[in-house]
Amino acid sequence: MPIFERPELSINYEVTGSGPRVLYFNGSGATLKSAALFIGALAKTCEVLAHDQRGLGETSIPEGPYSMAQYANDAAALLDHVGWETCAVVGMSFGGMVAQEFSVSYPQRVEKLVLLCTSAGGGAGSSYPLHELGSLPVDERAARITTLTDNRFTPEWLASHPDDAAMLRMRNEQAAVPKSKETVKGEVLQLGARIGHDVADRLHLVTAPTFVAAGRFDGIAPVNNSEEIVKRIPDASMSIYEGGHIFTAQDRRAISDIRTFLATGARP
Repeated sequence: MPIFERPELSINYEVTGSGPRVLYFNGSGATLKSAALFIGALAKTCEVLAHDQRGLGETSIPEGPYSMAQYANDAAALLDHVGWETCAVVGMSFGGMVAQEFSVSYPQRVEKLVLLCTSAGGGAGSSYPLHELGSLPVDERAARITTLTDNRFTPEWLASHPDDAAMLRMRNEQAAVPKSKETVKGEVLQLGARIGHDVADRLHLVTAPTFVAAGRFDGIAPVNNSEEIVKRIPDASMSIYEGGHIFTAQDRRAISDIRTFLATGARP
């Protein structure tokens, strides 16, 4: 994959697919490798620019602390590097936070905005403080993550819903892969930037048509947080899907609706 060198940071990125241009921001701890399925789903109908955000994947890990403005500025520099003046922007979870910061900082560069399972912070509500999970005992942390992912995910539910159980098992297997000290350092720095996220009072600066999507059973970014985002963006609408924080893999309508919006601007 190509590397974009900028002062203090080497950004690993890729451009895949063809169609409307889309800048995609990953969620907490996610990389190009771990998010390949979702990026591939977008790339079936779009030309997708995605990157390992600072501190993650094959991108370098500069000293912290990191800020949300830095993540947004990294993306703006990457757009300049690949020669995209404008594009649609899609952000999932933490990536949705960065997408909001990018969209209020560079509104003229955003053609359409898609915000998935995310929060604006401040008066619009914050996502669950994931940095606090590290202090929990291993078993308790695993159980908490399970119900935060989807608040229906009790042992009984998972026993009777094999597709959800398989998705959760895959996520747990990814999380169980041993990580280097440098990898952990980058993830912790990312979580630190997340703590101070607050664009609630700046969302009125977003000028692009916006599609906000939420999972009905999301324990990390509750539906109410998405409703608060829609209230603050001039041209925004929202859909709720049957799933939790991973609703894009649980409700088949979600990917279809996202692709339709990116291609035509039509929102469900």
